[in-house]
Amino acid sequence: MKKGALKFAVVALAFLLVLTGCGSKKGAEGTGSGETVTLQVYQIGDAPKNIKELTDKINTISEKEIGVKVNFTYIGWGDYDQKMSVMVTAGDEFDIAFAQNYTVNAQKGAYADLTDLAKTHAKEFFDSVDPIYYDGNVVNGKLYGFPVNGNVFAAQMLSFNGELLDKYNLDISNVKTYADAEPMLQTIKDNEQQTVPFAIGKTFKANLGNFDYILGDALPFAVNIDGDQTQIINPFETEAGMQRLRELHDLYNKGLIPTDAATNDTSYDLNNNTWFMRQETQGAADYGDNLLTQVAGKKIVSRPLNNNLKSTAQAQMANFVVAQNSKNKEAAVKWLNLLNTNAEMMNTLVYGIEGESWEKVGDKHLKFLDGYKEGFHMAAWNTGNSELLLQPENVTTEMIEKREADTKAATVSPILGFNFVTDSVKTEISNVTNVVDEYYAVLHTGTVNPDEVVPTFIAKLKEAGYETIQKEMQKQFDEFSKKA
Repeated sequence: MKKGALKFAVVALAFLLVLTGCGSKKGAEGTGSGETVTLQVYQIGDAPKNIKELTDKINTISEKEIGVKVNFTYIGWGDYDQKMSVMVTAGDEFDIAFAQNYTVNAQKGAYADLTDLAKTHAKEFFDSVDPIYYDGNVVNGKLYGFPVNGNVFAAQMLSFNGELLDKYNLDISNVKTYADAEPMLQTIKDNEQQTVPFAIGKTFKANLGNFDYILGDALPFAVNIDGDQTQIINPFETEAGMQRLRELHDLYNKGLIPTDAATNDTSYDLNNNTWFMRQETQGAADYGDNLLTQVAGKKIVSRPLNNNLKSTAQAQMANFVVAQNSKNKEAAVKWLNLLNTNAEMMNTLVYGIEGESWEKVGDKHLKFLDGYKEGFHMAAWNTGNSELLLQPENVTTEMIEKREADTKAATVSPILGFNFVTDSVKTEISNVTNVVDEYYAVLHTGTVNPDEVVPTFIAKLKEAGYETIQKEMQKQFDEFSKKA
């Protein structure tokens, strides 16, 4: 379903206004007129230190506009997937949550169908964003996710602490792979004992090359953007993928990756010097290294590991879902729409309290104040619509023009809009997921020798039903390609 399908006739809109009462506070689902519903929102990561102040500020707006308030519950990076998986499997009732394993869980019936609710209560948002955000989140013809409008395209980067680059006069201009960064990482290991050269932990996913993943990078089904784009393959069975894993294992053996990388959930905050190099996803809305530099409070310099790509992964990079068992589905969609169309709410959550952390400069820019600090605001990428955000003063016209040019030039993935229907292979996917959970952390962090472990990993994947899934996936992708 394309974005245009969300546009409705004037008569229908007029009828809706009559039902809701134009100009009055709209009571939320399941309440009488004027009553307030409080939604529970589960979010990934670490809660801002001023979460109550931020929440109180936006609740003042949302309660007035739609009769809805929220409470945020944050679950740490290392625990979120497991805890949400347990909640979904148990059929727990929740209102809004940052999506985990989106496509698979949507097909399991864990998430509420938002198709009609989006037409009625989120038309304003979906009419304003690129169609990939709707098309990329449709599963079996239905919408289950409310996407964050952030980066229409993206590439993975190796990002470096600029202060340490300058301190040791390190040149990263030729860095294109993990191996290329080794000399710089070694310099940091030798001279900065309190700094981790390559800061990664158990949730780290290695960049195995220019691949786009059918079910997200948590499962190894992909197309090779640099090769035959018509075939579904396992990146672990490619030379490009194996080479990247060998590079990581070499860095691990040389002590340039934490020895406990496969088990640690250390966050390595951007704004301190506990890290030298990290892997980041960067796209159009980041204006190169501008956003990372802003968040870190110091210069960040990045080098790309792959090419800019418009993909389903980007459409699903960050989205929110409503539990099938939620009693507040309508209120949840109303609130998500308001958050993603109300600039004051978005700027408050992403930048902090106006007057303390920032002040507005002109119509489209802002100036950061002394109160703007890491840990006192939310991240833009998993909060809401970045188009609503004021831009820092250093975002120039030239930078905006480059963003627009890069957006036009970005490669469009051949699987954009393709959502694999898993009904016939649910058991196999569950079995493959169990195998992946056993091996991914140690492989992706370089902890084990890939030449020794990957063959066993692939064999176990096949025993679990990988090839059955791959065959069905290829069949559906061939049918999708014919219609495209």
